[in-house]
Amino acid sequence: MHPRKTRRLYTWLAVALVIVLLAGTAGYFNRNALAMWGFDTFFSKKIEKKLENSYKPLEGHEPVKTTYKKEEPFTMLLLGVDQRDKEIGRSDTMILTVIRPVDGAILLVSIPRDTYVDIVGKKTRAGNQWEDKITHAYAFGGAKMSVETVERLFSTHVDHYATINFTGFRDVIDAMGGISLPITEDLVNDDPDHEKFVVKAGKELYNGTEALNFVRYREDAGGDTSRAGRHQQFLNAIMAKASKVQQWSKIPELIDIMGQNFSTDLTPLHTIDLAKSMLETDNRTIYSHTLKGNGHRKVNHGAWYYFADEEDLAASKQLIAAWLDPAKTKAELPLPEEYQVKQKKPVQSLSAKSASAAEKR
Repeated sequence: MHPRKTRRLYTWLAVALVIVLLAGTAGYFNRNALAMWGFDTFFSKKIEKKLENSYKPLEGHEPVKTTYKKEEPFTMLLLGVDQRDKEIGRSDTMILTVIRPVDGAILLVSIPRDTYVDIVGKKTRAGNQWEDKITHAYAFGGAKMSVETVERLFSTHVDHYATINFTGFRDVIDAMGGISLPITEDLVNDDPDHEKFVVKAGKELYNGTEALNFVRYREDAGGDTSRAGRHQQFLNAIMAKASKVQQWSKIPELIDIMGQNFSTDLTPLHTIDLAKSMLETDNRTIYSHTLKGNGHRKVNHGAWYYFADEEDLAASKQLIAAWLDPAKTKAELPLPEEYQVKQKKPVQSLSAKSASAAEKR
């Protein structure tokens, strides 16, 4: 068992889980009626049955939309939970995601785990609002308190949630036979305050531990910007591998490996329909943004907190609202500031062409 700090992985992997494990069978290279027929005929019912144990609706938090229409954008809170045995654990990473199934666009707004917020539903002994790191919301009240805290932070409704406990994720990557990653120089994590590891460059395939270390690497000069790029490269790599025909028969096995490490209030049928609709879209694109801010202690020798920048928080709220507007086309969607400044496409857009090219290299 790895130390707690070694398991602080990135919740955006939940996006990969939903798309890869549930719909990778259709694949980039088989996006046609025959492939979808094959998925529905041989796998859909089996996967739907296996997902029943992962379906865990939140009491008292009903979706605003009672029916699902694939053209309608919706929000989903992705939680990466550091949990051992039967303990509740904490959400080491949190991402509010806007998913637009009709045009294949996904917006990821990452919330640093130490962000100082009002914890909704938690009060002090004096009856005042509890203020704390957002990561503690899950420890205090599970997914429900996390969802409601994020709703207050962004002034928006969260339609759904998904949690990942990463215990089994390394095994999933290994079961796929490893993935290809664009590592041109050794990644050496050796800061005294960080976990120690080395990921060697130039390998044809990387196993589960190496792949997760690739996205967890913290010691390059690019900081959060470089990490965001690696996140998207990882998503491309795992989706490209899952899309191969020989991976089809492994889908039920991969879900079994995840076991109880995945939960969501999306019904099994809704999850499958969502994944299929994303794969049927010709140009899938993921954009990401991390809340800006600064970290410091409120008092000497006190806890360290991350305080969100008010202007960036307001801009993020506007960005989320725009992406939830079903009247906007993909071309009309505003982009996070990172992409506006650089005036370039996101790192490794999840399109059919880019995935195909990456797999051929």
